[in-house]
Amino acid sequence: MELKLRPGMTATERIRVERDRTITFMGEGAQVYSTPSMVSDVEYACLRLIQKYLDEAHSSVGIHVSIEHLAATPMGCEVEVEVKISEVDGRRIILDAEVRDAVEVVGRGQHQRYVIDVARRTWRIEEKRKLIESRV
Repeated sequence: MELKLRPGMTATERIRVERDRTITFMGEGAQVYSTPSMVSDVEYACLRLIQKYLDEAHSSVGIHVSIEHLAATPMGCEVEVEVKISEVDGRRIILDAEVRDAVEVVGRGQHQRYVIDVARRTWRIEEKRKLIESRV
């Protein structure tokens, strides 16, 4: 399988910060975009960028995430998640990410993904499930 992915490829997604993407531990007035949601949004933006260039038999899985959450974004506002492929090393893809709201950069970092054969990975997961169940 030859990957069609190249450094410099980008994607941008706009996401509204709804209640399910916010922290709740500081009370109603302080609900802001949560770090776990930011990490998830970056990861899925990277997945969607890569998936556009893969056939149905292949996908990618995350293998490393390093994200700095730099500023708060209030619930109800939008963020823009921009991801860019910075390196392709065989099946390992490294992407840079930047998350902005209407005022400032609220997050940035890097995410690594690995291109997989879906059928092979599914088989390996099932084999592991059987091994775990045999030990219980």
